[in-house]
Amino acid sequence: MTTTRPATRPDVATAARQTLLLVQWQFRRQSQFLPLMVVVQAFMAVATVVGYGLLVGDPDPLTALYLATGAPTITLITIGLVLTPQLLSQSRTEGSLDWLRTLPVPRTAFLVGDLLVWTLLALPGMVLGVLVGVWRFDVDLAPAPWLVPATLLVSLTAASVGYAMAALLPPALAQLLTQALVFVVLLFSPVSYPAERMPQWLQDAHAWAPIEPMAQLVRAGLASDTFALPGRSLAVLLAWCAVAVVGAVLALRRRA
Repeated sequence: MTTTRPATRPDVATAARQTLLLVQWQFRRQSQFLPLMVVVQAFMAVATVVGYGLLVGDPDPLTALYLATGAPTITLITIGLVLTPQLLSQSRTEGSLDWLRTLPVPRTAFLVGDLLVWTLLALPGMVLGVLVGVWRFDVDLAPAPWLVPATLLVSLTAASVGYAMAALLPPALAQLLTQALVFVVLLFSPVSYPAERMPQWLQDAHAWAPIEPMAQLVRAGLASDTFALPGRSLAVLLAWCAVAVVGAVLALRRRA
């Protein structure tokens, strides 16, 4: 007489291996697209620094620091809030996401794998933005010891919010919303200038939105001798990241 063992959830090692295989699959799937993404990131970082420099002319030291630290932040946020939902919406439309769901892999592995891919892809543009900003505005940065984990947190949060947006909204609406977010990030968010320059109602809105805390975290990490990170901003950022991850997981399970 033989007995069968009840099905058990995959252990941590198996789940990690499945997630890494999904990451590898994503990189191979986007292999022809990745060089173009690097070029777009480089262009975005350079164009942000040079374009804002043309607008402000010869800035004072504080304004120069805002511009130099704002360019890499814009690159990180744009990859997560714009490119991530666009590509996920495309996957939903073409059916490749539905095919992935047929694999015997936990739904959370899809999310972790995708977030890891987009978090890593956002880093080269961020580094280039820092270098170009320092060169263009001739500023001296004072990187904090926690700059790397802070950068990863910003990239992860942006990708999480973008992923949740694409997972919860219809693809056409998600892609339309990403186009609007480009203008919000570039022009109407306190990333490359102080929040005090905006109307009070917009300051209040950004106090609860994730964009300003992202900018404050990167700014304080790059120029720790000039800027400080408010504890409230870190709490808001962590809350957005947690809510976005939970929302995306629930959406993936519901649509399984």
